[in-house]
Amino acid sequence: MWNEAIISCPETGGKYKYWAKVYESASEHGINGGPVSKLTIRKLGETKDLYSWDRGLDVDCADDEVRKVLAVILAKFS
Repeated sequence: MWNEAIISCPETGGKYKYWAKVYESASEHGINGGPVSKLTIRKLGETKDLYSWDRGLDVDCADDEVRKVLAVILAKFS
């Protein structure tokens, strides 16, 4: 199932938009072997991917803030 949302970084309040394809169970193709098989994170209003996973890493986290946002997203679907 596809999910799309806007979230804030818990420490800085920076706004990010993400698109995620999430399955009901974990997969070898998912991030860290989890249920998220596709994920794109962008700063709200921008077009540059700051993180991208499509059954494998395409674009690694741009910085620590994006890593924190990624952790929040993965926790939501674990």
